[in-house]
Amino acid sequence: MAQDPEHDEEPILSEDTLDVSHDLDMVPVFSSTGVDAEVEGDLICGVLANTGIPAVQSGSLFPNLGISVCVPRESLKEAQRLIAEAQAAGPAAAAEAERASEDDH
Repeated sequence: MAQDPEHDEEPILSEDTLDVSHDLDMVPVFSSTGVDAEVEGDLICGVLANTGIPAVQSGSLFPNLGISVCVPRESLKEAQRLIAEAQAAGPAAAAEAERASEDDH
């Protein structure tokens, strides 16, 4: 590297040093075309991030074309379970969790 003459070697990348499995491929876990799709996608990304599952929301600039939330393939089943639990618990559970977090501070 020109900026660091003491470190001229480029790192050697091979299948031994990279995870080339399909476990990290991003797969859709949620999609919606509803009016509140972007907000719901943001909430789902938040739920997943809080449990350590990386999530990416993608979609159109036009809300009526919908959005999707993707997670690594290896986390798909866990993400589906967490989303189902959050949806089953509903807004009352979210409000209760918010009150509990305010009490802790």
